[in-house]
Amino acid sequence: MLKQFLNLKLSQKLSPQQIQLMKLIQMPTQAFEQRLLEEMNENPALEGGNEEEIYEKDEFDNNDQYDEYEDNDSIDSGDINIDEYLSNDETPDYKTQSSNYSDDDEDRESPLAAPVSFHQDLVNQLNTFILTDEQRDIAEFLVGSIDDMGYIRRSVQDIVDDMAFTQGIYTDEKTVEKVLCIVQEMEPSGVGARDLQECLLLQLKHKTPTESVALAIAIIEEQFESFTKKHYEKLLAKFLVSKEQLRKAIEEIEKLNPKPGGAYTGSSKITEHVVPDFAIRIVDDELELTLNGRNAPELHVSKDYQDMMMSYKASKDKSAAQKDAVQFIKQKLDSAKWFIDAIKQRQETLFVTMNAIMHFQQEYFLDGDESKLKPMILKDIADMIGLDISTISRVANSKYVDTPYGTKLIKDFFSEAMTNDQGEEVSTIEIKNILERLIAEEDKNKPYPDDQLADLLKEKGYPIARRTVAKYRELLDIPVARMRKKI
Repeated sequence: MLKQFLNLKLSQKLSPQQIQLMKLIQMPTQAFEQRLLEEMNENPALEGGNEEEIYEKDEFDNNDQYDEYEDNDSIDSGDINIDEYLSNDETPDYKTQSSNYSDDDEDRESPLAAPVSFHQDLVNQLNTFILTDEQRDIAEFLVGSIDDMGYIRRSVQDIVDDMAFTQGIYTDEKTVEKVLCIVQEMEPSGVGARDLQECLLLQLKHKTPTESVALAIAIIEEQFESFTKKHYEKLLAKFLVSKEQLRKAIEEIEKLNPKPGGAYTGSSKITEHVVPDFAIRIVDDELELTLNGRNAPELHVSKDYQDMMMSYKASKDKSAAQKDAVQFIKQKLDSAKWFIDAIKQRQETLFVTMNAIMHFQQEYFLDGDESKLKPMILKDIADMIGLDISTISRVANSKYVDTPYGTKLIKDFFSEAMTNDQGEEVSTIEIKNILERLIAEEDKNKPYPDDQLADLLKEKGYPIARRTVAKYRELLDIPVARMRKKI
């Protein structure tokens, strides 16, 4: 049975401006610069430079003026040709640029690199093989099935079916297997493998035959699981070799590339450089914080757009045909003013937050000793400066600071607290560093298990449980003791 009833409730929603401001705060310097360029391209009323801002909020937001523009009947024909103003603002840059070179000058454009892609290089290598038309078609299909890491992640039967349905190539598994062997002869060695075991075998078979290589091939072919689990005693018993012989064979395997295509594709990628958002310097034994100037651009509202608004107000003859143009100008002016205010608020939020972090961790920033990093959580900084925890998180997660000890990710300064045997609160960062050092100095023939690592940490004054050691070890991306073992 359907019933109608009234239900009153209070709800809180973020305005679009608030959402945009949060996104601006979260952006690192490079992303912020890109966002700034996009806004300037979309809003012709927003300009860069040091020109004093003329458009003031009180000037156009008062009732006497904006109410007139919002009145449908009060906007009529004016003296201003809006098309003329808009066309001037939207003139492409190339129309205002001139060339300072004559026709007979040398071409001064820098050539652009056009690297060959990984898959195109494989296709080019096919030209070095003598193939029939059918084999060529199959080989190109196989190359197209290779992923960026150099593997074919599909079964031969699936490939046969796909070629029949999508390419009209009708063949059998035996023929595809034969062509696949040809593809696996190409460089980089190991390409075209269907799993890690096959990839390693392909690379080993391309090596110069030696006793160590032969043993390595036998290990991968016959005892791959024992090798991956580092059951060295089983390998010694199986192949009846000495520890030295087994060690040399394992060294041959460790030299192999488990991702043969990754090295190729990685070399063509553009290297991304970290741009610090802040800089901390020590001046006369005092910390000095600066915000990267690229986060504080000089912006102002276009004078032309302000003049257009003033001209419309002063115009006696107004027409309804100009209403849309006036509303467009007003919208762009409001948007430009809001964006400038949002950038200023972003700058203030970033600086205040980092300044609080700097003073909270003052001892560390003065001498760089990580053992002096205090336990610090987001709430600590939020309480200091009166901002929301989510705002602190947005600043910390994506920003870097240039310190006398290197460029650091701000979120790395945050850590939980733990009490040592003397009752003092210490940062978990300090414990992780000690744990990492213990593992680095251990005997790799007999690496420490987690319970032994917990005992060693207790001896150093950090009473933590074995499961906590396992948690920190995983956070440091360190494998278990068995996987750290070397022969």
